[in-house]
Amino acid sequence: MGVQGLTSFMEKNGNILKDVHLRNSKLIIDGSNLYNLLYFKPRLDQNHGGDYDAFEGQVCKFFKALKDCGIDPYVILDGGSDYTDKKFETLKERAQSRINTANSLSMGHQVSGVLPILIKHVFKQVLSSLKVPFAECICEADQEIASLAQRWNCPVLSNDSDFYIFDIQSGCLPISHFHWEKVSMYRGSSIKYIPCKLYTTTSFCRHFNINRQVLPVFAAVAGNDYINLRNMGVSLRWEEYSSMEGRFARFDGLLNWLARFQGQKEALDSVLRLIFHGNNRQKMDAACQGLSLGIEEYHLPPGCLERFFNDGVGPGLGRLAEPLRVLPDWTLLPLMKGTLPSTMVDVLLLRRVMHSVQVEDPRLPSGNNTSRPIRQVLYGLLLGGRRTDHSSQRPPVDDVEEYYREGNNLTSSMVEAILPSTAEQLQLDTLDQAPRSVQLEVFLETLGVSQSTLSGVPPHLRLPVAVTCYWLRHAHPPIDLPLLQALLLGLVYGELCRQRRSQRGFLEGPVLERLRGLIQRGARSLDLGVAHAYSQWQCCLKESLYLNQLLCLPLAEPQCAWLYKGTLVHQLVTKLRGGLTPDSLLMGGPCSGQLYRAMLGAILNSHDAHEAAVIPLVSGPRRATPPSLSQPLDDLTFRLHILALEEDDDDGAAGGRKVMPEDDLGWTLVTVQTRHKKKDRFNRARNPEFSRKQGRIGWE
Repeated sequence: MGVQGLTSFMEKNGNILKDVHLRNSKLIIDGSNLYNLLYFKPRLDQNHGGDYDAFEGQVCKFFKALKDCGIDPYVILDGGSDYTDKKFETLKERAQSRINTANSLSMGHQVSGVLPILIKHVFKQVLSSLKVPFAECICEADQEIASLAQRWNCPVLSNDSDFYIFDIQSGCLPISHFHWEKVSMYRGSSIKYIPCKLYTTTSFCRHFNINRQVLPVFAAVAGNDYINLRNMGVSLRWEEYSSMEGRFARFDGLLNWLARFQGQKEALDSVLRLIFHGNNRQKMDAACQGLSLGIEEYHLPPGCLERFFNDGVGPGLGRLAEPLRVLPDWTLLPLMKGTLPSTMVDVLLLRRVMHSVQVEDPRLPSGNNTSRPIRQVLYGLLLGGRRTDHSSQRPPVDDVEEYYREGNNLTSSMVEAILPSTAEQLQLDTLDQAPRSVQLEVFLETLGVSQSTLSGVPPHLRLPVAVTCYWLRHAHPPIDLPLLQALLLGLVYGELCRQRRSQRGFLEGPVLERLRGLIQRGARSLDLGVAHAYSQWQCCLKESLYLNQLLCLPLAEPQCAWLYKGTLVHQLVTKLRGGLTPDSLLMGGPCSGQLYRAMLGAILNSHDAHEAAVIPLVSGPRRATPPSLSQPLDDLTFRLHILALEEDDDDGAAGGRKVMPEDDLGWTLVTVQTRHKKKDRFNRARNPEFSRKQGRIGWE
């Protein structure tokens, strides 16, 4: 990010950075930079889809260190893409680079650079739980970060070399030199501080004897995210002006050459004259336009973050650039609060989405294909797409261009925006005012799940269970039993970890420790089939979270740090395929077993309903239920039937079944005697574990 190679050049000239002790200060944090650092530096898992709980722990430790030193953090995150589209080529290059990295990881190579796809969502949720102030910009954040730092006269924490160019009075603290793990204390005092290094444009310009007004010209000519003269066929040999040799001679020579100029216009005109001497008029015009755009990025327009943090208000349409005024007024504040998906900005302004990359089987289609029908509804709500029955009178809208992996290459295709029948009357401008029942119906219809199916599942886990129902029907290759069992056991593990953290009465320790002991440690061969299956599940979860947010949260939003632990579920699949049973892992944990069976029961009910009649959301050939899924699920239900009979025997020996007023996981457990209608008899006939006549278990 920023000026390529400038950070390394700064390290070479180490006396530009000054040692400082940071304490009792406001600090503006580049959030995107920070969550990259907190995930990659501790070498957290990249091969198995991520370990979000470990990342959550890193985030908590970081902000505790700041608090101990009296530092008030304000985290700023990137939102949608730059609406001017100046960085599109750079974004495509980075996407291809991530595909290459993911492919290397899939082959067992020790490389780094693939973030789990839910990492930003988890990061925002942890910030909220810690009550750390944060904002998500409507588009890119760099200018807003620099503007706020200038207003508040405080430093910026970032590794983005663009902050070496912005004229920020209090300077920039490079994250790579921010030693938050080594909080120190002054001798003979209780005052704590974080040792770090500080960069200022004053120090840089003094070192190279240049005027700070020409720094934006230096960045644009050297090459930033908006302009690269070499890629345009323009070659200028700045090394001739340097006394250095090696890779940094180009930077040194350019700075020596710029030292003669006092103003930005004078320096830019001289660069253009150099370009004109060796190139044709067409290249000259393209270079002039590119340099102007590259320089423009370092101007600081009035920002909107100060009002947001001080008064809790959004930017207002009048303060936005004209292209951004397509956003409905009600969306602006939630977008800045990070409670609406920033991808909606790209869809509305650019009609384009760039998908994340995970470690998958490169021989198979991208995992993002599985979640495409969910996105089509998201696009339909945003753009006013056609109804699934083609009877809508609304005018057609542009399709959305999606960029994703195909093999080992970045490719794109046009995806149609679609509205389900339940969303026929919904309009984006008033979507927040739609009845909650309608919002919920749209969400459930999209995922193909009924409300009654989820009624026995704890409210905060209904969304991931609904996603799992969808995943079972749409995943390719089809999902086998151990994949489903391992995923549900992973959800149980996350719930146990979350509840233990809450310090309530906790009696499920044996189950938690048993599962924790299975977490894969160290380098082992990766099963790409398992990785691909769970990549699809995470893609479906991410898009469902986005759809749920756009519909104003008809289902409770789950704490995503506890939903998936890749190093556990991969190992569970191996063990389950080797003969280990869920029952043996859940022994000694009655609440864990109840949760597992509640989620499994909901999924089996949904699976049976769709076997009886599959109504595809998107027109096309009917998708048959995979035979490889049906048989294992029948085997599992038989084993659960045996387990249920054993529980009946235990209850009888104890003098009858006891009703627990409150279980150890903090749910209020209730039993409700239900009438067994025709559908229930059908389910009991197909699913033996429901054959015992009993009260329905649910959580309030």
